[in-house]
Amino acid sequence: MTDPLWTPSSTRRETSNLWTFAQSVGFPLEVHSYGDLHRWSVNENISFWRAVWDFASGVGDLGETDFIDLGVADSKFFPDATLNLAENYLRRSGDELALMYRGENVVERSLTFQELNLAVGRVQQALRSEGVGPGDRVATLLPNSPEAVIVFLAAASIGAIYSSTSPDFGTAGVVDRFGQIEPKVLVATDSYLYSGVRHDTTEKVAQIVEQLPSLNRVVLVSYDGAAIKSSVPGAVEYAEWLEDTEERAPDFVRLGFDHPIYVLYSSGTTGKPKCIVHRAGGVLLKHWSEHLLHCDLKPGDRLMYFTTTGWMMWNWLVGGLASGVSLILYDGSPFFPGPSRLFDIADDLQPRLFGVSAKFIEAAMKEGLRPCDTHDLTSVETITSTGSPLAPEGFDWVYNAVKPDVHLASFSGGTDICGCFVIGDPTSAVYRGEIQAPALGMDVAVFDDDGRRLMEGSQGELVCCNSFPSMPLEFWDDPDRSKYHGAYFERFAGVWHHGDFAEWTPQRGMVIGGRSDATLNPGGVRIGTAEIYRQVDLIDEVLESIVVGQQFESDTRVVLFVRLREELVLDDELTQRIRNQIRVGASPRHMPAVVAQVPVIPRTRSGKLVELAVRDVIHGREVKNIEAIDDPGALDHFRDHPKLTGY
Repeated sequence: MTDPLWTPSSTRRETSNLWTFAQSVGFPLEVHSYGDLHRWSVNENISFWRAVWDFASGVGDLGETDFIDLGVADSKFFPDATLNLAENYLRRSGDELALMYRGENVVERSLTFQELNLAVGRVQQALRSEGVGPGDRVATLLPNSPEAVIVFLAAASIGAIYSSTSPDFGTAGVVDRFGQIEPKVLVATDSYLYSGVRHDTTEKVAQIVEQLPSLNRVVLVSYDGAAIKSSVPGAVEYAEWLEDTEERAPDFVRLGFDHPIYVLYSSGTTGKPKCIVHRAGGVLLKHWSEHLLHCDLKPGDRLMYFTTTGWMMWNWLVGGLASGVSLILYDGSPFFPGPSRLFDIADDLQPRLFGVSAKFIEAAMKEGLRPCDTHDLTSVETITSTGSPLAPEGFDWVYNAVKPDVHLASFSGGTDICGCFVIGDPTSAVYRGEIQAPALGMDVAVFDDDGRRLMEGSQGELVCCNSFPSMPLEFWDDPDRSKYHGAYFERFAGVWHHGDFAEWTPQRGMVIGGRSDATLNPGGVRIGTAEIYRQVDLIDEVLESIVVGQQFESDTRVVLFVRLREELVLDDELTQRIRNQIRVGASPRHMPAVVAQVPVIPRTRSGKLVELAVRDVIHGREVKNIEAIDDPGALDHFRDHPKLTGY
């Protein structure tokens, strides 16, 4: 059996929220396993979610009716409930810090819980003065700053629907999103910083406003508090917008469990982004289960997650307020002004949970960082990783180069559910390359192509076989729910099909093999792209890579594109070394037929590889929505690449 990289001490296990929760529901972990608790949470699903509400001391009323069974796709949780998400987020109101904000090395601001409540109260009044009420939309184009949190909570407090994108999105990308939901109010930044460079956004905001006729009000926020130098026609500055408001805490409109709380967006790389509408009660319960039970956060702890407002992890981060934790907000490059920037902040602001993407861990490895030699990190008890599969070598790096006694929790879930299917377990061991466990309340399975459950060691489709509260309420402008059903329930009848390639391990953990729609099929054998990335990451000269399948001579051949360290050129020796590493570390079937060098690897704005877009480009097909890509021009390097055309 594989040796664990980390095992929690008995003290850590027995003082965890999960230990206490398991005892409260009759499954004490000194007698039962996590697997036993998970089976109960699935078999007695409604009892589990009500127990989460009770454990978190939820504010509101879940009502008498627990569940209306309308099939997995359409069932209703707690249909008689009345609650307000912001009321649960803003229960603390003292002098302890609620938000600690760093905008690269330029901006430092903090708000106490009392100041946060009062700030939300002012924005609530301003929104009401614009005629905003339940069901109206409020949108922001803001960095990961206090104003984004404040506007979100103010909108939620009155039942408005919130939506955000990060300010690095292009005009078309923003309009593709906000144009569908028709917001009444837009709050936008005048600029943002990245790697020390200031990017003015006022011209872009003006272009966006011209294309959003639904807007009653446009509000501009100064990034660093300085006077805004450029103007947007018809816009008002944030401080002026709040001039006529009073200093008072917000009131809260209690609405139904399924009242829409925010709209998130699919990546949009295959067309206009889908507008995914989430329900207030669903995300509240789901985030409580993850923050309190899986991440073991407690009131008074500090939560830090490197994210932008255009990624669902921002919504997940802000959800920590409902568990009584303080938030550390960082905006900008994670490697500016130096490669250890995020670890510097962790030493300074002392988070208990330090969250990043797998991409960040891979980049930090390539930089040769060893925070264990340069930083204290005493406060950090949990490190989380998500966004893409974390390679086994990423696990090694965390335990060898960051901190040996830490709970490394790899996550996998998505924007679609604003949470996780598989996640960490603070009471159990961590094994190399594995996500620890299925999330509580989620009947997660791996299916073969015929819809049969697969046991350990067999790769298949990641699915969820039961209803859960944070399933999307709906897609925007999908009255017959055909788009919604087609997205998740068409492949396997009555079962959520998530689109990830996965397998169970002997420890009952999970390994994610990448997106199944990007799965390679050379010779008819399915290969997950993550298996190739894990091997390529071991090659020091390669900074990042992307692998796709190309139709070639009546079959599919594997094509690997690599970005090398500066000034390096891909020669025959390095090509052969890459291919050999893949052959030995994975299998001969995984070996790419072609290895090609490109200067940049395209990703979405949340850092995900755009394998499908690259696949379309090399086949001469149109990429449906290049606005979803962080650097659309990067695709030009793949079009008619000499290694593929033979020139």
